[in-house]
Amino acid sequence: MNDELILAIAVVYLILNVISFTLFGADKRRAIKDRYRISEATLIVSGFLGPFGALAGMRLFRHKTRKPLFKVIYVFVAIHIVLIIVLVWEFFPF
Repeated sequence: MNDELILAIAVVYLILNVISFTLFGADKRRAIKDRYRISEATLIVSGFLGPFGALAGMRLFRHKTRKPLFKVIYVFVAIHIVLIIVLVWEFFPF
């Protein structure tokens, strides 16, 4: 895999995590202001695509931390960690 493709994938992954973090923060703000909320399905999908941002948003904003459905974010983080390790091992052999 060439370096530009690896960089592009890393940038997209970073952007997905930033979007996920932002969605959790925006939903928390909307909840406080009693405004139209972001759907739980959207938050879960964003957590699947950007689990580190979702987890950071949940913890920092103290949002959706008690809902059982959102415990799946921890599973998404674990899956992504394993995938990252496998990809690094595969494409950057030591």
